[in-house]
Amino acid sequence: MSDLVVVTDADGIRTIRMNRPEKKNALTQPMYAAMTAALDGAGKSDAIRCVLIAGAPGAFSAGSDIGDFQKRAETGLEPVTVDFLHALAASRKPLVAAVNGLAVGIGTTMMFHCDHVVAAAGAVFSTPFVKLGLIPEAASSLLAPLLMGPARAFSLLVMGRPLSAEEAKAAGIVNTVVEAEKVETVALEAAREIALLPPGAVALSRQLLRGHLDAVAGRVDTEAMHFKERLRSEEARAAFAAFLTRKK
Repeated sequence: MSDLVVVTDADGIRTIRMNRPEKKNALTQPMYAAMTAALDGAGKSDAIRCVLIAGAPGAFSAGSDIGDFQKRAETGLEPVTVDFLHALAASRKPLVAAVNGLAVGIGTTMMFHCDHVVAAAGAVFSTPFVKLGLIPEAASSLLAPLLMGPARAFSLLVMGRPLSAEEAKAAGIVNTVVEAEKVETVALEAAREIALLPPGAVALSRQLLRGHLDAVAGRVDTEAMHFKERLRSEEARAAFAAFLTRKK
């Protein structure tokens, strides 16, 4: 595993922690690969009954690393990001997220695949894909309208308007909002509660609740195809250049 992704197992729970605090847990290709391996490994282990996804202090994830975006646009190499999205969507174990701070891009869209989300009161969820000349990913173009309704999904995914933790809870993305210092404790309590349930019944119940997995997998691939095209578009190049100029 990458040292930027820390994986620990205890009491039937696998914790996958994004550990790049100096970059607000912006995800690189090796980090995506490490998280994919951790999810796949959890699915194959009878000892693991629940997966908890968390970030380092101060941020859940600032999304995909902007440098990786540029490399992918220049080289056209197929990213391992898509493998992670499929592993997330097809996870055989329940997924709990502990969201503290920023949740940008994939930091937000992965919530649509989680079974239980605990967020800090100050957490902010945003998806600035279109502002960067790109499109939504992680099958969010399918799942967000189903969960939030078309109007709120358009506001989040296309207009890029952020959601506060309470707004995300009202939209059905978040289960519980707590003070920042309690996020991981409450998320771990939920993971333990899930881990103590009969695993066969949990697995079948999740399968029934998530009965549209074939459609989700298909949407992941369709979005990935268009995302790759958009990365090389003039709109995206101009948006990235403007973004990097502002950062300087």
